[in-house]
Amino acid sequence: MTGWKRNVTLYMAGQFVSMFGSMLVQHAITWQITLETKSGVIMTLFTCAALLPMTLISPFAGVWADRYNRKYLIVISDGCIALITLGLALAYLSGHRSIWLMLIVVAARSLGQGIQQPAVSAMIPQMVPLESLQRFNGIQSSIQSLNMFVSPMAAGALLSLMPIGYIFFIDVITAAIGIAIVFLFVKVSGIPRVGEVQRGIRAYVHELREGLRYINSQAWLKLIIVYGAFFSFFVSPSALLTPLQAARTFGDDVWRLTAIELVFSAGAILGGVVISAWGGFKNKAHTMILACVLFGLTSVLLGVIPNFWIYLGVMLLCGATVPLYNSPSMTLLQSNIDPDKMGRVFSVMMMFSGLAMPLGMAVFGPLGDMVKIEWLLMISGAAIFISGLALLGARSLIEVGK
Repeated sequence: MTGWKRNVTLYMAGQFVSMFGSMLVQHAITWQITLETKSGVIMTLFTCAALLPMTLISPFAGVWADRYNRKYLIVISDGCIALITLGLALAYLSGHRSIWLMLIVVAARSLGQGIQQPAVSAMIPQMVPLESLQRFNGIQSSIQSLNMFVSPMAAGALLSLMPIGYIFFIDVITAAIGIAIVFLFVKVSGIPRVGEVQRGIRAYVHELREGLRYINSQAWLKLIIVYGAFFSFFVSPSALLTPLQAARTFGDDVWRLTAIELVFSAGAILGGVVISAWGGFKNKAHTMILACVLFGLTSVLLGVIPNFWIYLGVMLLCGATVPLYNSPSMTLLQSNIDPDKMGRVFSVMMMFSGLAMPLGMAVFGPLGDMVKIEWLLMISGAAIFISGLALLGARSLIEVGK
């Protein structure tokens, strides 16, 4: 195994272990709040606590990812998330149990993740050769999907066996293992810089504006960011309302809701394997467009299929389209953005998409109580399908995709 492959394998192993603990605890917290409160208002607050801090911190995190050592940012933010979770575990075991305490911890964890994500995305091109980025992103997508597949089952099993306070320790342990692997064994090259890093508020604002000007100067990059927000908005019915649709249409058995989540994750694993082995079209933009068209089509089908088993088959295909979009788009970004501006670009993308999803929930959630969810799936799916085809006319994206 060559040096960079060994390095990347260790990095992915550390991220897998750490991510598994984080996702397991996130599912456990979600279900605990659901079972304790059975309140739509509290679940809305929980969703905001999980998404908004991450979105609000992202512009600052992008500048930090371009200023400082990205490896250390990942390690420090992961360690802070683990310490916050450890505090919650100790509070629960000492009898201080509160939904509001849990919501505060969820918000604090979200801040840590918001700092971590731009650094994670921006660090990958420092480790992986340009010609191997697509394959790496496909493998990483499969690993993330595997976590999405396993962590809900593990969280459900553990909640039935032990109090949630003990489950929190799992995140602390897996974070410690992941941090140790990344800190001790993963080697990362430095970020090419022009001039020295300036200190102070003015310098920080200047760097933030510089990142925004850079995005504005690249037509293809603006398009990907805006389309990502558009996609996040219209994907919300498929991502958030399908369990409610299944309960209303096919029956509210718990196994049906579990099956939907597991099948979608299995499809995402399959899609990651496919894109890693196939590599996609020579023009990465064409692979992204295919994914958008297929996702839109499967979303429409989810609104018209009357049989649950066929519904699960379409859900499998729907999940498979996600890596077909994420892997080539991530590769496109990582191979074309200036290395010293990558953190800021990824943070702006995260901010736009992070705001679009809650906005989609705010629009489609109440509509789901007024009209059939099937109609929302068909409308949103048609919007994604048509917009995907429209991307064929985006010359700047097609050119950079070559």
